[in-house]
Amino acid sequence: MGSSELKDKAAKGIFWGGFSNGIQQILSALFGIVLARILSPNDYGMVGMLAVFTGLANSIQEGGFISALTNKKDASDEDYNAVFWFNVVTGIILYIVLFLSAPKIADFFNQPDLLWLSRILFLSILIGCFGTAQAAILFKNLMAKERAKIDIISLISSNVAALIMALNGMSYWGIAIQTVLYLLVGTCMRWYYSPWRPSLHISFKPLGSFWRFSIKLVITNIFTQTSNNIFNMILGKFYNATQVGYYTQGNKWMTMGSSFTSGMITNIAQPVLAQITDEREREKNAFLKMIRFIALVSFPLLLGFALISEELIIITVTDKWLPSVNLLQILCVWGAFVPINDLYRNLIISHGKSSFYLYLNFFQCIAQIALLVCTVRFGIYYMVVTYVLVNFSALICWHIYANHLLGIKFFDVCREILPYLAVTIFSICIGWGISYFCKSTIVLSLFVKIFGTAITYCLILFIFKSSILMECLEYLSKKTKEIKAKRKGY
Repeated sequence: MGSSELKDKAAKGIFWGGFSNGIQQILSALFGIVLARILSPNDYGMVGMLAVFTGLANSIQEGGFISALTNKKDASDEDYNAVFWFNVVTGIILYIVLFLSAPKIADFFNQPDLLWLSRILFLSILIGCFGTAQAAILFKNLMAKERAKIDIISLISSNVAALIMALNGMSYWGIAIQTVLYLLVGTCMRWYYSPWRPSLHISFKPLGSFWRFSIKLVITNIFTQTSNNIFNMILGKFYNATQVGYYTQGNKWMTMGSSFTSGMITNIAQPVLAQITDEREREKNAFLKMIRFIALVSFPLLLGFALISEELIIITVTDKWLPSVNLLQILCVWGAFVPINDLYRNLIISHGKSSFYLYLNFFQCIAQIALLVCTVRFGIYYMVVTYVLVNFSALICWHIYANHLLGIKFFDVCREILPYLAVTIFSICIGWGISYFCKSTIVLSLFVKIFGTAITYCLILFIFKSSILMECLEYLSKKTKEIKAKRKGY
């Protein structure tokens, strides 16, 4: 793929990734607000306890093959067919194992209702195994527009079903069905948009060409899922479902914010970087430009979330969720850097360095579990702070290895992100300062903080003519003209 073609596809990928993630986060927030008003923290906690099991099973079932197929520049139909049937067989086996393990899971958490709730929720694993190869096709070929449609339609249909069930008093069952239906609709649509179809000529021999790479990703993803979801498991075991619900709600809001930026970049990062791994300087420049874009969007979005968290929670999901405010604020500090962390991980994968990817995730997971167990007696807030500190430590390790690969110095990264971090902090201080004198109503306080911070941030960037902001505006202007031209043509 030529330089201009790759740049154009990357720009389109970011555009559609941003559009898709923006719509998804808005819809998720709207549906989430309604559901959170109807359901209780205990309802969210019941499903949250099972997150570690679904996460682990999905990691094993996917097998790291999407990344492996993306890195393989001459992937054939036989490769995709082998991956498809391997995932189907693995998904069926995993569902049977988890189905039979459901009584033990219910006993572990001392929650009898988890027996059939888990068996229903685990259907998502069985359904998802039929769409991995198709997902790899869409991802590898940067079909961001098609992926955006899939995600948005899946989100709407699954949330409507959850809302109907919640209104009819089906509590946490609606959340479980939401997950299952999201995978079902998404898998069906991946089949619709993917030009590839599996054949009955089944051979697992092609898997040998990237098995060593994929198996390391599988093990890595197991550690990652364990690390990400161990919180829910420990809280469910040592505390109760309500505490899990508070953490789940805070983490959900943080994830919505970080996913907006992360989704735009991870949508194109590995496919783009994988195609220019032989051109070190070009790859380094592309990587730093992505870092700059992340800083532009992620810092004001996530740190701004921390600023308005109390007003946001009270207005949207009512004060019954107030205990999740402090958790959300702590998580948002890490959330601002999550897209940068994801970009580093994509860089490592694009170079096929699955061994380092495995080792770092392993040590991060072990450190996470050990420190969380040590702090469990001090309470949930100390546990969240520990979780954030471990993630920042891992981010530093990702950077050290990225420096080894591309010669990206710590100063290079700081030069890209510190101006945006400084402007964000200054803008937040201005927004908070203005709101201090406008406390007549909580709604007024919320809007003053948002607009005061946003206007200050944008104004400073315009005054200093931020290069990445100007490029984004130029691209959006170009897209707008293209759309108008097409309409006139009709």
